[in-house]
Amino acid sequence: MDRKLRKYLTDILNSIFEIESFLNELPKGYATFCNNTMFRRGVERNIEIMGEAMNQALKINPELPVTSARKVVDTRNFVIHAYDSLRPDILWSIAILS
Repeated sequence: MDRKLRKYLTDILNSIFEIESFLNELPKGYATFCNNTMFRRGVERNIEIMGEAMNQALKINPELPVTSARKVVDTRNFVIHAYDSLRPDILWSIAILS
């Protein structure tokens, strides 16, 4: 496997693990998520990392067999470019499904 591709896939996996660690360390509840800015920003940042890493990985291998790869990139773009209309419930649903 290409070295850069492996790095991008590792970055995606590490971001998933980090979101999971937030969920394990903090009370797992929507109210906690809404009231904890660091929790929300941590999820946002990891979504950004996953999306950018997926985008770069797809440039290396456009046929990468990752389910919903394009949706990961699109979600990153939404988080970054439509930040002013990003609702906490959208982030929460991504976090609990990761």
